[in-house]
Amino acid sequence: MGVTVSKGDLTRERIVAQAAPIFNQRGFAGCSMADVMEVTGLEKGGLYRHFSSKQALAEEAFKYSLAQSVKTRTADLGHIEGAVEKLRYVVRRFVETPSAVAGGCPLMNTAIDADDANPELRALAKKGFARWKTRLGGIVEAGIEAGEIRAEVEPRRVANVMIAALEGALTISRLDGDKEALRDAAWMLERMLEGIKVVKEKRPARAAVTS
Repeated sequence: MGVTVSKGDLTRERIVAQAAPIFNQRGFAGCSMADVMEVTGLEKGGLYRHFSSKQALAEEAFKYSLAQSVKTRTADLGHIEGAVEKLRYVVRRFVETPSAVAGGCPLMNTAIDADDANPELRALAKKGFARWKTRLGGIVEAGIEAGEIRAEVEPRRVANVMIAALEGALTISRLDGDKEALRDAAWMLERMLEGIKVVKEKRPARAAVTS
């Protein structure tokens, strides 16, 4: 039997989905409960029936935005063969696929917006980055074990460089209004990925046998 979802749970999910783009675009301070009331069509009492505070709603909105972002950027990753190809796929999806929630990457947005002003949201963003690093590092580790990536490569370093390059380039691209910085980052990351691959030695061609 399927799981029955209550009307209250459905309403709560709808509020989160509708509030997520506002928090992602305007940040915690820039998004008021009045903004959420406007987009959801609910009165203040209706919102507080599902969320004890603006903080509680903001945290759920961030989790929703991040889950959508991860889903968009890692869709079909399991079907990609080879660690290096998986990493290339991650870069390509980040560069080519728009954010699933309006406002751009929720990780970078929340990390910058919260900083020291909102330790709860900052902690969630930190956890999100840590999980991303773990996922990328795990791909590198699998590549090393498979003999595809050089044994001396440090998974943590590869993950940090990829995330820093992509998130930084996204920030520049948003400011510039084009994807040039993202494409430049992708080009440099491709050089890095080529550099960590194990180079298979080519066997010399056998000389033709003459009679």
